[in-house]
Formats: sequence, structure tokens, C-alpha cells
Amino acid sequence: MQIHDLIGIGFGPSNIALAITLEEKKQYGFNVDAFFIEKQPGFAWHANMMLDNTHMQISFLKDLATMRNPSSYFTFINYLHQKQRLQDFINLKTFFPSRHEFNDYLAWAASHFNDRCAYGEEVLEVLPEKRNDEVALLRVCSRDSDGAIHERLTRNLIVGVGGMPSIPECFLSLKGDPRVFHSSAYLREIAQHGSAKKIAVVGAGQSAAEIFMDLHNRPGAPHVDLIMRARAIKPSDDSPFVNEIFNADFTEFVFSRSDEDRVALLDEFWHTNYAAPDLVLIEQIFNVFYQQRVTGNERHRFLRRHEVVSANPLPEGIQLVLRDLNAGREHVATYDAIVLATGYNRDHHKSLLKPLSPYMGEFAVDRQYCLQSTPNFRPAIFLQGACESSHGLSDTLLSVTAVRTDEIGQALLGVVNQPGATQTDNPIRAVAGR
Repeated sequence: MQIHDLIGIGFGPSNIALAITLEEKKQYGFNVDAFFIEKQPGFAWHANMMLDNTHMQISFLKDLATMRNPSSYFTFINYLHQKQRLQDFINLKTFFPSRHEFNDYLAWAASHFNDRCAYGEEVLEVLPEKRNDEVALLRVCSRDSDGAIHERLTRNLIVGVGGMPSIPECFLSLKGDPRVFHSSAYLREIAQHGSAKKIAVVGAGQSAAEIFMDLHNRPGAPHVDLIMRARAIKPSDDSPFVNEIFNADFTEFVFSRSDEDRVALLDEFWHTNYAAPDLVLIEQIFNVFYQQRVTGNERHRFLRRHEVVSANPLPEGIQLVLRDLNAGREHVATYDAIVLATGYNRDHHKSLLKPLSPYMGEFAVDRQYCLQSTPNFRPAIFLQGACESSHGLSDTLLSVTAVRTDEIGQALLGVVNQPGATQTDNPIRAVAGR
């Protein structure tokens, strides 16, 4: 069986950026045999949130390559050049392309690595391959759409699987009920509810706001209740000094702080990334409710300072018990469909790597995003997008993706020299030093 230098789980923006980084380092004589496994049948990035008139919340300059190598073939600007749209994009006078266009850019970049990615395979587990008392290799087991099991060996691993839908506890018992679904599946699932008359959207962030406006603008649109615990929808703060927390060099600052300081930093700037829609979108929603007051037609409700106490499936719909946090009393409402715009969890790597947990301790990472392990564990395992608590709020965003993959790439290629490195059958691991 072929032994790869590196296997990547997931082929979204983070691991595409790593593939680009490793490809560009070949011109300097470095070569890593990297292979990626992606469970989707082809490249797709938030496919079920590709709503009309939605735009990026981040500058196109924070693409897969520019912050690391502005002269890269894989910059967004070169993508526009290759697609013969550069002049027209300049005339738009914007830093924020549509989400559809940025998705096309990512797909264009991913297409250059089709021979190095197995699409339509879900990784089931990662197993240790022992040599005497040491774990020398990793066996990555995956299942394709036909049910066939594939096994591949690798010296090193990188996990970039993105977030898994976060489902509030009161909705867990309704798993499998098609009337309740997460925003990550919105377009696919809402298509099954064309006749819905009353829909609840639970959440206070960008996704909740976009879905509310999408439902409002649909022909024969339903009554929509926007439900959130917050008192108001707060806009994202993208002012220059606040935006410095998403700079690549701020990662070093966050990582070097004490645990207590990091928690305080995450608390202070939480609203720059979570429960913080664009101001323009907030103004559109405010206008919807204002126009309702003008016409006297209360089609939608903004249930602020409300929380869902329980959710009960009934033949006629999903009944929610809602607590008004201001009034301190509960009331009941029944909906044909409920959209949970409730965010994501970033700990799925622990499930994938469970067979390795005896070697992983608390799954802590070093500065190069490499999991710290026991001395008898030789493979290096890197995480992308799962290190917010140690590396800062930018970790789950595109902001540092290009720079992060350069740091990981340097560790993989032996560029970073660390004290105490020894020669082993995995020179990459000797340099990573974790």
C-alpha cells in the first residue's frame, strides 16, 4: 500500500490553500506527496446558503494565497483575469465579491488538484499503525457513496473538516424530523416546504438575518418569526482598529497569552464574528418591520429576548414553548418549519481521531497547529479551523488561511528548525517536534 507523506481530511478552503502552498514550494525543490479526502461528491462551499444578493463579509484580498504570496497564480485577482472579468470587477469598486463569485473562485482553485483528492468519501476513523512500541504511521479509513471501504496509509495528517451544525438541546429529540433543519441545509430543505405558512428562524447572526430576508422576499412568502435571546441585532464591527484582531500577526499575540488572557480577548471581541450581521442587512430587516407598522399588516414577528424552552412534534406542526425573558412568562406557537441558524461546533476532529486519543492527551496544539502527543507517537497531526481557543477568533475565518498554511507547510517541509529535533523515518515529524 502506498504511504503518503500527508493525507488531508476535508477539501474546503483551508486544505485547498494548503495544497496551493505545497504546490508552490515545489519550485524550491520541496516535494510533499499530499492526498485529500472529501465527503462531498464535488467541491461545494456552503452550497445551501448561496442566497441571491449575498456578499462576502471579508475582503477578496484575504483569498487562498494573496496574504502569503501576492504573485501566486491562485489569487482572486488572477482568477478574475483567467475568467476575463478583471476590468469589470474593478468597475464594481468593491472589496466584497458576491458569495456566488467567491464560491466559483474556490471551485476554480480546487479544480487544479482533482488528481489529488478523492471526492465522495467520508472518513470514518483514523487508526494507529504500530512499529514495535511506536506509532509510526496512520491508517485512514473512508467509505465511498457505493459503500466500499478504502484504507490509506500516511506519515502525517491534517484535519480541515469545518464546523458541524450546533443543535440546541431542546431540538435534539427532533433529529430526523424534516420540519426542523439547520441553516447549513437551508436551500435544500426549504425547497420541501413550499406550502409552509408559518416558519420560525432561530438565531441572531448573519445566517439568521439572510434567511429571514430570503423568506420575506419569496413569492407568496410565509409568516416568519425571528426568534433570539438578544435584545437587539448587533452589527459586526469592521472598523480598522478592531479588524486588527484578524491580522496574521495577532495570532502570535493571542497564542502567547495566558489561558485567562485568551478567554478575556475572545470575550471582548466575540461580537466581531458571532451574532453580528452586516449593518446593511440589519437596516433591511428594520425596514421590513417598520413598513409593517405603516401598513398595519403584521406578517412577521421579531421575538427578541425570547428563548425556546421546548419543542414538541405535532401532526399539524412543531410546537415551541417560548419564554419571554422580559415579561418572565411563557407562551406557545406552532410552526410548519423551523430553521436553526444556531452556529457550528468545531470539535469533530476529536471523534475522527478517537482511536488515537491515548496518545493525544487533551488534544492541545502548538503554535504550528500541530497536536501535542506522547513521545512514542511519530506522525504529525495538524488542525485547521479548530484552534480558536488557542489561536484567536480569526482561526475559523479566511483571514489567516493563506498565512496559516504557510506556517504548516514550513513545518511539513522541514524549514522550521526546532531544538532537539532528531532524525527518524518521518523527517517531517522530527521538525514539527510535537
